[in-house]
Amino acid sequence: MRISDLSRRTGVPVATIKFYLRDRLLPPGKPIGRNQAEYGEAHLRRLRLIRAFTNIARLDLSTVRELLTSIEDDRIPIGDLYGVVNHAMLPDEPAMPETEGVAQAHADVDAFLVSLGWRLPPDAAGRKQLADVLAALQRLECECGVEYFVPYAEAAERLTLLELDLLPDGGSDHADRAPAVVRAVLLEVAFTALRRLAHEHLVAQRFGAGQEPA
Repeated sequence: MRISDLSRRTGVPVATIKFYLRDRLLPPGKPIGRNQAEYGEAHLRRLRLIRAFTNIARLDLSTVRELLTSIEDDRIPIGDLYGVVNHAMLPDEPAMPETEGVAQAHADVDAFLVSLGWRLPPDAAGRKQLADVLAALQRLECECGVEYFVPYAEAAERLTLLELDLLPDGGSDHADRAPAVVRAVLLEVAFTALRRLAHEHLVAQRFGAGQEPA
């Protein structure tokens, strides 16, 4: 297909596709003439993958590039591939000044994760963020202890098991890699969206739809 066909089938403007080509996020097409190239189904899939990561997951292009590179690198085992996804979704942040309750929140979260039986490295993606959330909730007098996260952890574990069970034969096939990464990224977005929808539904149910805030 021509670049115009690629644009029509994906809804991505030709100018954006050319940008992806120049930035090597999208591999070049097969030359068929001066300033002309032909593109195939692989380009179509790749473009849809890029747009899902940027438009739905709101990832920046450097993160998208990291994910695409990892998907294509068969030397990275599937378990390590998930590690790449986790750190891409929750990148390391600069150290923040110590504030009230942060050290205790980190200790509470560490103990909480141990109590769940989760085996995690010290730099596991999400550990610091969860502690920062807990410290902020407590600092803002939200009366929230680490035990409040128990149902969230239980739901996250069940949903992740369902996700991993979709991998045939342990995810050893190269064809499994892109779907595995897509699910890891987009199902997190879906979980957040569903929580927001549930929140809207239950708030309306409890307080009445259309009520003006007090």
